[in-house]
Amino acid sequence: MSLRNFVVSNLVNIPGWRSRRKLVVIESDDWGSIRMPSKEVYHFLENKGYKVSADPFMRFDSLAAESDLSALFEVLHSVSDSKGNPAVITANTIVANPDFRRIRESDFRQFYYEDFRTTLERYPGHSGSFGLWKQGMDSGVFHPQFHGREHLNVGRWMKALQQNDPLVRQAFDLGMISISSEPSPMLFGYMESLDYHDEEEKTAKAEILSEGMQLFEQIFGYRSASFIANCFVWTKQNEELLQKSGVKYLQGIVQQLSPEIDSGKHRFRKIYHYTGQTNKTGQTYLTRNAYFEPCLYPGKDPVDACLNRVSTAFRYGKPAIISAHRLNFIGFIDPLNRETNLKQFKLLLETMLKQWPEIEFITSDQLGDLINQPAA
Repeated sequence: MSLRNFVVSNLVNIPGWRSRRKLVVIESDDWGSIRMPSKEVYHFLENKGYKVSADPFMRFDSLAAESDLSALFEVLHSVSDSKGNPAVITANTIVANPDFRRIRESDFRQFYYEDFRTTLERYPGHSGSFGLWKQGMDSGVFHPQFHGREHLNVGRWMKALQQNDPLVRQAFDLGMISISSEPSPMLFGYMESLDYHDEEEKTAKAEILSEGMQLFEQIFGYRSASFIANCFVWTKQNEELLQKSGVKYLQGIVQQLSPEIDSGKHRFRKIYHYTGQTNKTGQTYLTRNAYFEPCLYPGKDPVDACLNRVSTAFRYGKPAIISAHRLNFIGFIDPLNRETNLKQFKLLLETMLKQWPEIEFITSDQLGDLINQPAA
């Protein structure tokens, strides 16, 4: 571990809530959202000269196929914690995707979205995926929480389509949001759904969040108790609206990016958080302090790097909140990606249990409930 990473991994664990229990939360973002539609599209873009192989989200990420979910759940079920529970993933879920057909039929004047289950039905090898989601939920290894209506800045994206932006139109024609490997006027390639550049866009976010929360409840039959913003971009106003919709806990990393318009110019204000911190609406922040991200950091040993972070968290009496994005478990584009990373993930879980037999696997909202439990 570099000196900088050593310092950061210690600093993030100094403030906030503590426990003598060895608590492990695995938070995984982007479930339900489209990314790369198929191998064929990937190779088409590669042959066109786009640097998709340099962007791990373009290279590996897609909707989780039946084979992806089955393999992941097998690994999660292969271990048990000190209370006999399997490892569980807090699956932060995007509940809708753009309805490309209807948007095109409107001549790009109107945005339409579809339930992500509808999207799954169109992908080969995905029609049974949501049934597997439900099996994973019932067996305690897969716990959806709200990540947004779409993983998309609707206003900016529609403007780019209306202005016939060649890169965005190319992506649209292929059933994609963006080709994020290429330079974009948006910092995160149109993926930052709650960012805004004027008051009209800012106001539209309230409707998008409200509809997303309602759709989440319709799909899963319960309200999401926690939320994580796309690209860690959100505002105080978003928090207030989410609180009214039942969100008690705000997942994230140490740094929040809060968009602001200053003298007509867009900028991000950085706001720092720690686990156990509360805001004015009474919501509690849950801050990630460990990472299993082999796709995002291919030069590192993902198991060793994660174990070091978990060890540091436990040394400070903190829960280990591990970030593990969906793309690490997806083999629909490249089966070797799933196979290699699941072997590493299984090794991580087994090594943690061997090193700390008293570990308890819990979800993000269960951790939030523990933090807010009245003192005995």
